[in-house]
Amino acid sequence: MIYCVEDDRSIRELIIYALKANGFEAYGFNESRSFFAALDRNLPSLVLLDIMLPGEDGITILKRLKASAKTREIPVIMLTAKSAEYDKVLGLDSGADDYITKPFGIMEFLSRVKAVLRRVGQQPTPVTTLSAGGLTMDVERHSVRVHGEEVTLTFKEFSLLKYLLENKGFVLTRDQLLQEVWGYDYEGETRTVDVHIRTLRQKLGPAGSLIETVRGVGYRIGEQT
Repeated sequence: MIYCVEDDRSIRELIIYALKANGFEAYGFNESRSFFAALDRNLPSLVLLDIMLPGEDGITILKRLKASAKTREIPVIMLTAKSAEYDKVLGLDSGADDYITKPFGIMEFLSRVKAVLRRVGQQPTPVTTLSAGGLTMDVERHSVRVHGEEVTLTFKEFSLLKYLLENKGFVLTRDQLLQEVWGYDYEGETRTVDVHIRTLRQKLGPAGSLIETVRGVGYRIGEQT
């Protein structure tokens, strides 16, 4: 479970959405009072903490967390628009485990979250079912259904669709898809992605339109049917 303390609603909702889409249980708070009330009920595996907050600022909250025997072992990643070296040093010296400056890319953000959780021996709960519109994927059984009808995919097609579904709503570049699905040592061209996307759309039939082309960038899974 991850707690995010961020007063900007759009950023907070984006973070929570991205975390949940990647298998994490996540909750957001816009100030310290509701955050500390939640801590009294359940302790998270990680806290994402903005510095500029109404009332208590992030550094003050961080110091309170590290001063309590109950919460001092919870890892904290600072999220802030401040990029000055002094602010980073202050956060890290106060006990933060990492420091991410806004604006940040979602893929990098998720990698940093996972890296901190690995260091403290925490891992996200595996997602076994992914869906969008009438499309459903059972990851463990390696099966895909469109409106209840099973669709046969190759291993690469399944892996490509899985990665798109895991990042539903986010635009993924062709290079990202090549790296994540084909591997960092793959020497083929990005048109390989285009060919697989075209075949994937055909096989998914009415759900093929869920895979949207973002001109000049790449692809994403949308919500329209």
